[in-house]
This record gives sequence, structure tokens and C-alpha cells, in this order.
Amino acid sequence: AGFKRAHTLSKPDTMSHSKLGIYMSAVSQPLNIAVLTISDTRTLDNDKSGDYLTQALTDAGHNLAARELVKDDIYHQRAVVSSWIADSSIHSILITGGTGFTHRDSTPEAISVLFDKEVDGFGELFRQLSYEEIGTSTIQSRAIAGFANNTVIFCLPGSTGACRTGWERIIASQLDVDFKPCNFVKHLVNL
Repeated sequence: AGFKRAHTLSKPDTMSHSKLGIYMSAVSQPLNIAVLTISDTRTLDNDKSGDYLTQALTDAGHNLAARELVKDDIYHQRAVVSSWIADSSIHSILITGGTGFTHRDSTPEAISVLFDKEVDGFGELFRQLSYEEIGTSTIQSRAIAGFANNTVIFCLPGSTGACRTGWERIIASQLDVDFKPCNFVKHLVNL
């Protein structure tokens, strides 16, 4: 008798690509999700990663609560995210950019101090999955996640591919109330 998988990244009667670990399903409980892009070079007109996250969350049946782009500055990031954390109608925040090692990359430093609890497994799993796509370059990602005021926050690298990996292979299922054996929805406010 070999190893038997206890569960997969799919649920019955959903569109799923569990072989690839990709989770796609229309949610039964829509959440209000904000998207923040951190970039010194992009604008909302050419923000492909922010566009991807916005499209992915709405395709899944969630609501786009807010979308902004700020320069890679610790205090500007904290100001925007803090206002969203304080807004009880926002359930989740997706942040793209600023997770690398250049002198301007400051998202983990800006956002982690706002966490009430860290989701350590997110960064670990993200890098494991990313290794399949980009090899050892994944160690240069400082993707993190955590909870603040009952809002779950995910900080992803700025590339569209990284946002796709994070959304399709981790975040989408965790923001689906029907995903088993567990998900983050029960920890969010006003549901």
C-alpha cells in the first residue's frame, strides 16, 4: 500500500485542474477584495499584474472593493493598507510588488508590522510552487501573508506569473467558503 492523498485542491462539481494544483471555482460567498500594486515604474494603465488579480477575483465571483497603485515607499503602503484594514467591508487585500531584494523593495517591511497573525505557510507554499516554475530563483521572493483586524492580506511578487501562481494555486481556494477541509473565510469580518 502506497501513500494515499487525503484530499486534493478540488471540490465536487467545480471546474478544477487538480493535477496542476490549479483551483478555479465560482464562489458561493462573494468577498470584498482590495488590490494594491506597489511600483515605482508602473501606472494603472500598464499594471498587468494588478489587472490579472482584478480579473481573477471578479471571475471567481468576488467583488473588487478598491484598487490603488502606490510607489514603493513603506509609509505610503502602510497608509493605504491601514485604511483598508480599518474598513470592515473589506475582507481581503491582495498586494503585488515590492517583495524582492532591490533597495526599493519594501513590502514585507511595510506590511508585516500591521499583522495581528502571520500566515507562515503561505510564503513557504508559494516558494515551493514557484520552484516548479522558476527554479531556485524562487528564494528571491519574500511573499508573505497575514491577518489584521480580521482581514487576510497576501503580498505577492510583482510579476504576473507570480500573481497567477499565488491566486490559482493558493489564494482562490482559501477565499472560497466551500473549500474543504478548511479556508480563511470563517475568519473574516461581517460574514
